Amino acid sequence: MNFILDPRLAADTRPVARWPLCELRLMDDARYPWLILIPRIANARELIDLDAAARAELRKETDAAAYALRTAFAPDKLNIAALGNVVAQLHVHVIARFTGDDAWPKPVWGVHPPKPRDEAARAAFTDKLTPHLPAFAFEDTL
Repeated sequence: MNFILDPRLAADTRPVARWPLCELRLMDDARYPWLILIPRIANARELIDLDAAARAELRKETDAAAYALRTAFAPDKLNIAALGNVVAQLHVHVIARFTGDDAWPKPVWGVHPPKPRDEAARAAFTDKLTPHLPAFAFEDTL
């Protein structure tokens, strides 16, 4: 069975990069530097649905996203989570948080409706982030 991106993730995020395991996507909420990693594994809902090699790769790619956000945006805190209560497809949130952001110190979910980025803001975010992303081989490895 082929990987299919959940329509809610497709609607709420924009593509940034295709890494060996994951689609790296930008959450379309201008309030936060917020990346989503979605492993391209059909029917994966939980971390335990991945084999050991895929779990290790997901950790590597999650760490890479976190380092890139920290280096590019210098947040006060990084929030990393895989919840899946609303969208069951396995995905990992990596969110750069600041003590003055709209939701601080609470989690970002459910505090405010998303504030979409316009094209210029998306381009500015990507331009700031891209130099800090690793040069993975952009091909399927699984």
